[in-house]
Amino acid sequence: MKAHRYRETTIRSYMDGLYSFFRFLTGKPIEEIKAEDVTRFNHDYILRNGYSISTQNQVISALKIFFKLNKLGKLNIEIERPRGEKKLPSVLTEEEVSALFQAISNKKHKTMLVLIFTCGLRRSEVINLKIPDVNSRLQVLEIRDSKGAKDRIIPITDDIIKFLQDYYREFRPRRWLFEGGKAGHPYSASSLQQVFTRAKEKSRINRKATLHTLRHSYTTWHLERGTDTRIIQELLGHASIKTTAKYEHVSRRLLRNLPNPFDNLKL
Repeated sequence: MKAHRYRETTIRSYMDGLYSFFRFLTGKPIEEIKAEDVTRFNHDYILRNGYSISTQNQVISALKIFFKLNKLGKLNIEIERPRGEKKLPSVLTEEEVSALFQAISNKKHKTMLVLIFTCGLRRSEVINLKIPDVNSRLQVLEIRDSKGAKDRIIPITDDIIKFLQDYYREFRPRRWLFEGGKAGHPYSASSLQQVFTRAKEKSRINRKATLHTLRHSYTTWHLERGTDTRIIQELLGHASIKTTAKYEHVSRRLLRNLPNPFDNLKL
């Protein structure tokens, strides 16, 4: 999977799924595994233990890739994937987001969450930012090798740049924009999630929300202000290949002139 440039998080997730599957079939040679074994694993392990749809899909994908890349056996998995859930994403109001940020005293923690909300970043994207990825001259944030091995640019305002500069002057990171306790190493994903959870509790936001909710809230902020859906999808970096091809004609001028939720925050 590394040779095929899968991301480390994907590799770990698939390894966990494979470990559960092969432990379930303890002792059975790989060459003898059949589609019926996958069905049995699905019913007797995933469903019986109440695991999520995403876990079920993850294991199926992991098995397909495992047998394809390793060319072991001839497992033909014809198991039907579960129907996708159609839940509305949880979002926070501007007032709740402002309260969340005001509950954070640490400048580094606040800056990381502010970037997630004002740029619609994934958790992995913010912790993998490097110092040169902030292009103050062009007023863009450069996201490199994100989900799907895609690069993209996100416009940032003068106020966001100043906010980042203030953070940089205080913490002086060496390589990664946000470093953990050990200099020269990126901030921990789990620690960032804990930062959000503590801030949520301190700001007394009782509704269900995760770190990813800030990204959803960014999307909603733009939709409510009439930003073209195609531009939003480009900014988020989650479009299909066919859809992404349509975005090549979106000019950088349009991106730079986009309004940003940072302007209305009370920090």
